[in-house]
Amino acid sequence: MATYVITGRNKTGKSVRQKVDAASPSEARNLIKEQGIHIQDIQENKGIGFNMADIQTSMTSVTVKDKAVFSRQFAALVSAGVALVRGIGILADQCPNPKLKAALMGINADVQQGTNLSDSMRKHPKCFDNLYVSMVQAGEVGGVLDEVLNRLAKLLEDLNRLQNQIKSAMAYPVTVGFLAVTIFIGMTVFLLPIFAEIFEDLGAPLPLFTRALMAISKLLRTWYLTLGLIGIITVLVFVYKQYYKTPVGRVTMDGFFLKMPLFGDLAQKSATARFCRTFGSLSRSGVPILTALEIVQDTSGNQVIANAIGAAQKEIQSGGMISPALEEHGVFPVMAIQMIAIGEETGELDQMLMKVADFYEDEVEQAVKALTSIMEPIMIVVLGGMVGSILVAMYLPMFSVMDHLG
Repeated sequence: MATYVITGRNKTGKSVRQKVDAASPSEARNLIKEQGIHIQDIQENKGIGFNMADIQTSMTSVTVKDKAVFSRQFAALVSAGVALVRGIGILADQCPNPKLKAALMGINADVQQGTNLSDSMRKHPKCFDNLYVSMVQAGEVGGVLDEVLNRLAKLLEDLNRLQNQIKSAMAYPVTVGFLAVTIFIGMTVFLLPIFAEIFEDLGAPLPLFTRALMAISKLLRTWYLTLGLIGIITVLVFVYKQYYKTPVGRVTMDGFFLKMPLFGDLAQKSATARFCRTFGSLSRSGVPILTALEIVQDTSGNQVIANAIGAAQKEIQSGGMISPALEEHGVFPVMAIQMIAIGEETGELDQMLMKVADFYEDEVEQAVKALTSIMEPIMIVVLGGMVGSILVAMYLPMFSVMDHLG
């Protein structure tokens, strides 16, 4: 049981503030409504001190998967004729994500007071972004909220699958790279000094390669030098982040990411799939094309691609077409541009965008498999090279020792 503070007006129009104990906000609302009070606001009375629920909520993020599951369930309830207030209340009660749960409770309270669903969602940008709110608003205006929610669920599921494919491509090299660096540092710090003492007692001259690794070992075992190295790395990371925040820096680095060997092609294809899927879903849901382009530009995740979309938006405003503006920047594949141009000419842009998204999502899946197959032998060679360098550094002096003893 929790205590809720209710603010509202009674039958005579007088403002009232009342506390009520209930298991959930929906139960508290029902108890207050029985007293004939029109609820204006409901807040949980959390008292004084730290509240673990608040801490957990602040540390939790709402993922694409969370929103996809919510959208699919909400669409099913709306299609079944369940009232918005009751549907949101049901989903809020069973929501496992504390941040999304708190947002749904606030949205439910706003909808009960007569606020539109989209306006209520707009108050919670950390849970529902402009893309989500705009599609819900288009569904409300067109009276097809259930269809829009199903499209949202499909869009978010596709985006989640795309993200997982990219993460799977990065997981192997990152894991193997971390293991390689850990093993190298461990052998350099703990194993190499033991052999160094042996060779020093024998009085044999050490090869240049062995002396270089000995110097690295000494650096890693000297705490103030290690702290200095960590400090330099921290400063470089800070400088990079500050540079990336500038308009020039972001365009430069995002452009470099799109041209990187191996990963650049994957980044371009995933960006194309995301742009077409999001833009097509917004257009199909009835969102105005200029608003849709603005939303897609904000959610592109790459400044070079965002600039191309912004140019397309200006082209539309001046009476032009999208495809020439996208082609001018050269960030999207030629085939995608041609298919978008055909969609504009035939008046079936949304359908063509969905086909392009399907095609490039398959391309991303194939690119992930190809990248993984290429990265596996490369990372094995890197790992073997780092470990082998330590072994070579330990065994090379043995030849000098033999010559010295001879």
